[in-house]
Amino acid sequence: MSSVAVVGCGYWGKNLVRNFAQLGALQVVCDSDNSALERVVSQCPSIRTTRNFEDVIADNDLDAVVIATPAVAHYAQVKAALEHGKDVFVEKPLAVHYSEGVELVQLAERQDRILMVGHILEYHPAVTELRKVVASGELGDLRYIYSNRLNLGKVRREENILWSFAPHDVSLILRLAGSEPEWVRATGSSYLQPNIVDVTTTHLGFAGGIGSHVFVSWLHPYKEQRLVVIGARKMAVFDDTMREGKLKIFDKGIEWDDDVPVARHTAETTLFIEDAEPLRIECEHFLRAITDRSTPLTDGRSALSVLKVLEASQVSLERDGQRVRLIELEGGDHGE
Repeated sequence: MSSVAVVGCGYWGKNLVRNFAQLGALQVVCDSDNSALERVVSQCPSIRTTRNFEDVIADNDLDAVVIATPAVAHYAQVKAALEHGKDVFVEKPLAVHYSEGVELVQLAERQDRILMVGHILEYHPAVTELRKVVASGELGDLRYIYSNRLNLGKVRREENILWSFAPHDVSLILRLAGSEPEWVRATGSSYLQPNIVDVTTTHLGFAGGIGSHVFVSWLHPYKEQRLVVIGARKMAVFDDTMREGKLKIFDKGIEWDDDVPVARHTAETTLFIEDAEPLRIECEHFLRAITDRSTPLTDGRSALSVLKVLEASQVSLERDGQRVRLIELEGGDHGE
């Protein structure tokens, strides 16, 4: 069994600690907060703890480092871990700048290290089934994909709603579309804190004609986590707030009768979905990857595409909704 350290055991990191401990791979937990480490010791007395990140990456008995710290720390910590020969699983986003992400991916490839990014929804059983449905052609050619990720809180100070909520949906949309968009356009508003947007809508345009948008907000009266996929023949809805019936296929669409569009309403099907924790599946996937030296589903390259969309969206926000072409980020020119 591979041995891993988890760096950051706060709001989300504690879930990684739990899963890797239950899988028998966790050896060390690192955090700057003594109280967080004390909680780890009370739950897992055999796990070593440290407040020093340097101790973790210098430990030759550790195969991999799992990083669940604030996004602004990801670049430096991932880079240091890779340079010390560790495989790395870092929570989304890979970095906060596309250029930094490129550097990390290239470093992992030079070092022959596994680099995996925690885009957890790609490991959700309902999403796995949705990908199969799309790939089978049951929906027909894809026309439009949109998502709503809305809630009241958790409000961040170190990142805006785009970087906090949207990575989940962007990763799914890119996976289903099978490519990066050619351009993005984002608008948003700040209501709680200056210069930290609380609500954004991001439009993505793909070369094949697929359209998409992502609506995220932490100022919303109820929780909504819904992805809708519109095909030429059928439609699919993934609703992660539902206890049961998270994935439905709708045999609905538009048909033409003497050049008149007519809505077609027929069957609705609820698909059976395995009752499994996506995070457990994701952690198992990482352990298999570092054991088999296989490329993870959410490897550095796929995460880099998500990061490119996020940075282009941020540029668009700062330019009052101007359309930004992704190819311009690759050349360092942020704008049209």
